Amino acid sequence: MATNNISKIKLQYFRSQICTPEKHKLVIKGLGFTRLNQIVEREDTPSIRGMVAKVPHLVRVVE
Repeated sequence: MATNNISKIKLQYFRSQICTPEKHKLVIKGLGFTRLNQIVEREDTPSIRGMVAKVPHLVRVVE
């Protein structure tokens, strides 16, 4: 059995996407957020980091 050494990051959706561009709304949806103040855990990959970098005013990294 192979061990799974994929690192994870916890993300929190802390500010509303109202009055933001449509692309920002799609990034929030792509990260898997459905509610405000929700915390999700995602794999720490360059693509996820890039998505977070596009909406730093809406999402924060927890821990």
